[in-house]
Amino acid sequence: MGVYLGVLITCPIDKADELAMMIVEERLGACVNIVEKVRSIYRWEGRIVKDEESLLVVKTSAERFDELLKKVKEVHPYTVPEIIAFSLVGGNNDYLKWIDECVARQSSA
Repeated sequence: MGVYLGVLITCPIDKADELAMMIVEERLGACVNIVEKVRSIYRWEGRIVKDEESLLVVKTSAERFDELLKKVKEVHPYTVPEIIAFSLVGGNNDYLKWIDECVARQSSA
């Protein structure tokens, strides 16, 4: 089995389903949980901003992360989207195997 990541991505609430579907359809993540509404407080362009956003929690392989990062940045509406990954140090082996199957690149033959 491979190395697995959890990836956190915040986005506008009205874009969450679209981003999650793209991630799963393109096999960049096996599963995306959508936490529909989170309150975010952050500094941006010299001021403190309070926003309501959605939080996507993506389960994927380390092998697919660079591709996931690139694709999300291409379609994400934010100038600097939050896309952060953390290592999964363990889990249900059957689930981890399922992640491998879901994010495997499809052969063109």
